[in-house]
Amino acid sequence: MKRDYFSQDGRTERRLGEHRSGSCMALIDARFLMWLAQQGATGASGESVNRQGLLNLLSLALSQSGLDVDVRRIYWYSDRSDGLVIDDQIVRLVQTHDADGGASLLRSLGHDLKQLAQHHACDHVLVASDDERFLSIIDEAQLNGVSVHILADESARNMPQMVRTDPGWARLLAQADRRVVINSQVLADMLQGKLPVGMGSAVEDVEELRQSMKEVITAWWADEPEDLREDLRDALQVSRGIPQEVDRQLLLRMRQRLTRALSLPEKKMLRETLRAVVSAPAVHAASALDGLPPDTDD
Repeated sequence: MKRDYFSQDGRTERRLGEHRSGSCMALIDARFLMWLAQQGATGASGESVNRQGLLNLLSLALSQSGLDVDVRRIYWYSDRSDGLVIDDQIVRLVQTHDADGGASLLRSLGHDLKQLAQHHACDHVLVASDDERFLSIIDEAQLNGVSVHILADESARNMPQMVRTDPGWARLLAQADRRVVINSQVLADMLQGKLPVGMGSAVEDVEELRQSMKEVITAWWADEPEDLREDLRDALQVSRGIPQEVDRQLLLRMRQRLTRALSLPEKKMLRETLRAVVSAPAVHAASALDGLPPDTDD
């Protein structure tokens, strides 16, 4: 029996165990993010903000929390325009916190969260805010089927102490499906433009990582029967996306190889490598995988 690489209804199946997948939107209170960067970080300042690497940094933080999600868009709520125009980021201008006590932010971010949940626009929402007034809005979104996670610093790892020192913040964190912890120093460096965009958060050298991906894909491809290989070739010809079953298998193998989840740019590299392997002519596949020119002697 031939394997159907695409699910019948097109929906992503939930992974077994603690890891979850799906689409994600990020709702970021700029004022709170700046405060978060200053917690335990040196050289953090609210005067210099660079959002270029924010999507990749959030993707990595989510991955480390067991959330292998695709961050499709960031909504950035700020009382000032920084003049940056960045793909997949929408700026929402709000009143200063001193002017209205955060009421403008509450209306804007809360409205967006409600709309996303009511229209089932995504599977996950990452919220960066410490305003306890979002409790009921988050609860409503969760009742609509959306998983809501909250960005926090390392102090969120000790919830009993948080309950004693900051009960309001603790209540908000407890409402979240997951608390996504981010390193304050890394966040501060990113906001000041000190981290490279793209692969900057990866530990491994890019070429070494690419080679690891080739090895993992080669081993998997060698185990696939020829009829299933043909099915996959045909599937990729009619769709730009990677079949979910194949994507899950390779992401799991890479997680086991690296002992960590891949960031969003790394996932894209993995899928590009897979396409190169699958599209390579069968007679040249082995040499192409080894990075050597094929033997052209006829």
